Amino acid sequence: MKHVKLMLACLLALCVVLPGVAGADTLDEIQDRGVLRVGMEPGYMPFEMTNQKGEIIGFDVDMAKGIAKAMGVKLELVNTAWDGIIPALLTKKYDMIMSGMTITQERNLKVNFADPYIVIGQTILIKKELAGDVKSYKDLNNAKYKVGSKLGTTGEQATKRMIPNCSYISFDTEQEGITDLVNGQIDAFVYDLPYMEIAYAQKGEGKLVYLDKPFTYEPLGWAIRRGNHDFLNWLNNYMTQVRSDGTYDKIYAKWIQSDAWLKQIQK
Repeated sequence: MKHVKLMLACLLALCVVLPGVAGADTLDEIQDRGVLRVGMEPGYMPFEMTNQKGEIIGFDVDMAKGIAKAMGVKLELVNTAWDGIIPALLTKKYDMIMSGMTITQERNLKVNFADPYIVIGQTILIKKELAGDVKSYKDLNNAKYKVGSKLGTTGEQATKRMIPNCSYISFDTEQEGITDLVNGQIDAFVYDLPYMEIAYAQKGEGKLVYLDKPFTYEPLGWAIRRGNHDFLNWLNNYMTQVRSDGTYDKIYAKWIQSDAWLKQIQK
């Protein structure tokens, strides 16, 4: 009898101490609240950006709207600085991150990722004067070249890992990096392919050279707090559904294959 009581006491202690063993899954919290809160940094074209009316639009926004509709709840977009986007998720400022976030092992130690919704990679914009000398990322691996990327991104990580001998410069925003490149302050800028396609079309033609073959493999995924198995299962099943019924293809064509949306953000 004493052994039985001891075992029951241990099980009770585990339920109290271990996160995720007891208590509601985030999916239940969203249903009870009636609102899905999504964290994103609206500065990453074409996934999330601000239009002329001050509204957040983009690939991830349309996906978030679809998720909220399927859940039968309202959608709340939470504008969050990139360097604090995971800490804010962990402190429950929102329910999930949908912000063009690359799935990495380091991030996966802190959060759970749903299955990838798109795969991209790092590409490079260089000054046109370097066209004959720089044909791949390997050619930039020299201290004489000033290479930039955005702080805290996989572009920064890839540059430091694969171009370690360059003179690396970190930027707070993508726009600052592209501007400095156009103005000749740096020699090259490394960043995600979808954004670089648009940046080159907007500011680079005739001024820059685009090395558009990705030199990394980067799946993007939605991040949620660890231990929310029901929520993760729901998101993965949702992705399977929209990939099968044509919904995903329409959103992909609108934001990735077309640039008609540019007129909404250009002044």
